[in-house]
Amino acid sequence: MENLIALLVAAPLLGAAVLLCGGRRLDRSGHWIGTLLAVASFAVGVLLFADMLGKDAEHRALHQSLFSWIPVEGFQADVAFQLDQLSMTFVLLITGVGSLIHVYSIGYMEHDERRRRFFGYLNLFLAAMLLLVIADNYLLLYVGWEGVGLASYLLIGFWQHKPSAATAAKKAFLVNRVGDMGLSIAIMLMFTTFGTFAFGPVLESTGETSEGMLTAIGLLLLLAACGKSAQVPLQSWLGDAMEGPTPVSALIHAATMVTAGVYLITRSGAIFNAAPDAQLAVVIVGAVTLLFGAIVGCAKDDIKKALAGSTMSQIGYMILAAGLGPIGYAFAIMHLVTHGFFKAGLFLGAGSVMHGMNDEVDMRKYGGLRKYMPVTFVTFGLGYLAIIGFPGLSGFWSKDKIIEAAFAYDDGIRGWIFGGVALLGAGITAFYMTRVMIMTFFGEKRWQPDESGNEPHPHESPKSMTIPMIVLAFGSVFAGGLFSLNESFVKWLEPVTQFEHPHPVISVPAITASTVVVLLLGAALAYVMYGRKPVPVTAPRGSLLTRAARRDLLQDDLNHVVLVRGGEHLTRSLVYVDHTMVDGVVNGTAAGFGGLSGRMRKMQNGFARSYAVSMFGGTAILIAATLLMRAV
Repeated sequence: MENLIALLVAAPLLGAAVLLCGGRRLDRSGHWIGTLLAVASFAVGVLLFADMLGKDAEHRALHQSLFSWIPVEGFQADVAFQLDQLSMTFVLLITGVGSLIHVYSIGYMEHDERRRRFFGYLNLFLAAMLLLVIADNYLLLYVGWEGVGLASYLLIGFWQHKPSAATAAKKAFLVNRVGDMGLSIAIMLMFTTFGTFAFGPVLESTGETSEGMLTAIGLLLLLAACGKSAQVPLQSWLGDAMEGPTPVSALIHAATMVTAGVYLITRSGAIFNAAPDAQLAVVIVGAVTLLFGAIVGCAKDDIKKALAGSTMSQIGYMILAAGLGPIGYAFAIMHLVTHGFFKAGLFLGAGSVMHGMNDEVDMRKYGGLRKYMPVTFVTFGLGYLAIIGFPGLSGFWSKDKIIEAAFAYDDGIRGWIFGGVALLGAGITAFYMTRVMIMTFFGEKRWQPDESGNEPHPHESPKSMTIPMIVLAFGSVFAGGLFSLNESFVKWLEPVTQFEHPHPVISVPAITASTVVVLLLGAALAYVMYGRKPVPVTAPRGSLLTRAARRDLLQDDLNHVVLVRGGEHLTRSLVYVDHTMVDGVVNGTAAGFGGLSGRMRKMQNGFARSYAVSMFGGTAILIAATLLMRAV
């Protein structure tokens, strides 16, 4: 079965090549080709998963080596794949949710004249993400990592005729390059430290390496994760990425790109376990980001940007859990999978609403849509209940486990701090998601005719869009409960990721009760503010915090000061050093030799009498010197 692993990447990669190079002759069938090859990759994943289940837990990992990529003395890089329980989880999520998004896109992009190219980019994205998670070494992972960055740039800027889309794509590309530098330097340190960058030898040799070196590698890996997973301080690109078509938002924000950082940290768990300072940094970044994203989500009137803030926050939960070490790795991946279901469903639901509202994204111009779009309302509603952690649904099982693990971080103040932050984040999540539900589906209609006099006529989306939403809704309801049954998901991952049962500083029933109470308080507050009062069509000025949240808590301003202005000052300083020191030394040396040669040139003037005088003078000096030597 290991010979099938390469087909996981080959199928969507073939689709990308055919669709992007096949020309306009494939315009009528390109979307079907892209979708079928995505489904084919999912089918291969299911076959490999079934084969894994038939083996003992310790012998499930598969390995396939294709060829030697860079064979030189002292440096060996192979194109080889590793499929174990962790990578298989990602394979099924990426190909499963990715295939549903392909199906959804058939209807959503039906009238786009560049639909074939769009499906080619989707296939390229799947191929790069699959390469990232099945690579057996960090260098090949880096290839997939950069491929995901390229594909995201192409998809976010797909409607490049819009200046905002072109700018958003460039911003995502540049911000991610900052994080990518961290990964590239980390790989260099791995090779100089361990002599290899293959997962096995690197992770098995952490006990023989200094803590300082492991801390440096861990912090660089964290920087890479911050870029791809939109964590503080490299989170600014995620909200702007909403400029791409809605299926892109679902693909990037649910099952693929933003989860890459969580995978990287979890896969590198042995490094972080041996570097407590780097591990603490991961926890801090996750805790800060989960609050940051939640606060931003509270102030957005654009339905997609509100969900983008939610994604930032939920990935923060996963990063926090991954930083908790063995008590959190499995829960981070579990929440990643359940989040893949309900967040993809929420984004596709948002796209369905936009489809029925002439692409309007301002929730203040919605209202009462549950009567016009019943399937969208029910599926979006189930995703809403799942993400806020309503008891029994998927988010309840996965996010509550992270909160418990956070309270078990240690027996001191850290457990209370990080547990409290995770609990507070649950309350804010309930607030902003209830706000989205009320403003979109409840109350009186608030839409008005546009400048051309065309009034939206909301209606349910076609089956090609609603069927994927229904499938994802089932995952939003049942996935978490199935994973928690007899700790099945933890046991599935345990041969790959270490696991220790958390022991919170307060009892688990008390944590569960507190989470439910905080959830209800957040939802109730949103109902009081938006359900019992008319929603104004124009947003009020709001408090200082509200105005800051509308501007993404000034993250772009901070980046401009720190990165743009800082880069400008650094560049000017380097130019000054180059002109005054480097060029000064070079030009000074040249001027010195030029002056010396100018003076020496005067001795060669072409007059024979000058040469005769010089020869006579030289002879006289030599005779005088000889006589003086003899006299002495």
